[in-house]
Amino acid sequence: MNSGINLRAVDLNLLVLFDALMAESHVTRAADRVGVSQSAMSNALARLRFLFKDELFIRTSRGMEPTPRAVELGEGVRSILQQTSRLMASDVSFDAQKSQHQFVARMSDLVGSLVLPALMGRLSHAAPGVSLDVVHMSPEKTVEALELDQLDVAVSMDLTHGNTIRYVDLLEDKMVCLMRQDHPMAGRRLTLERFLASQHVRVSMSPTDMRFVDSVLAEQGQQRKIMLNLPHWLLVPQVLQQTDYIAVMSERAALRVVGADLVVRPLPFQTESFAWRLYWHKRHEHSRSHQWLRTQLEEVCAAVQGRGTPRRA
Repeated sequence: MNSGINLRAVDLNLLVLFDALMAESHVTRAADRVGVSQSAMSNALARLRFLFKDELFIRTSRGMEPTPRAVELGEGVRSILQQTSRLMASDVSFDAQKSQHQFVARMSDLVGSLVLPALMGRLSHAAPGVSLDVVHMSPEKTVEALELDQLDVAVSMDLTHGNTIRYVDLLEDKMVCLMRQDHPMAGRRLTLERFLASQHVRVSMSPTDMRFVDSVLAEQGQQRKIMLNLPHWLLVPQVLQQTDYIAVMSERAALRVVGADLVVRPLPFQTESFAWRLYWHKRHEHSRSHQWLRTQLEEVCAAVQGRGTPRRA
């Protein structure tokens, strides 16, 4: 016999009110937040306590403090409400001009420098109410976040994923070497020996650095002299301008900063080109709002790439 809660007895509005109490820690403010009377909020709290067999919120001098059970429920309730909101949204008649939708996208600052200025310029005119929350996380966390519906889309290279994840190639790219214009090696041919003798800046969360540089060198029994590990790409050009360090980065991103006292040189060893890809979960394959966002990203990247329709998988 199932001793759990009878779902037929659960009013979804109760979860909305619970979420408001978690956010406000005050009955009156929570009632104002969702547009109900204080007495209605108090009645809802009584029903929630009966439903979950717990006090949930204890009145203190600091307001309504959640019990451990309420804290445990909080994240799950928020997730349920977010997914329900997406499910009930009028996606069939998605109107970009009128939409107030917020999308969540994963991309690094490097990829963002390639696509975000043009994308947001486009959105500000075509969809003035649509907002974008850009986050960065490891490749492993990215796949998990797509599976858990914590991300709408992700732009990355070659994620390892199962058959629930879809993708399309956005941009072809390759790795190059970047250094300041008056670097001692700027006017000389960059040989492997000179490359290995140089001092390097590396972005520690970058799969491109690991796969296309360090792994290739390791196969030859070589490794770089890493003087500075950074979490993001933003500071790399500024560090290079002030030092004799060099860095390996995406050619497309590097070409955005050359001229600012920086020059690009080809790598002194063979490494494959790669594609920046747009990933999403199959649950959103036919969502009108998701299709619209993916189209915006594809068209922006097609303009950057100078080509037509991206290759899908």
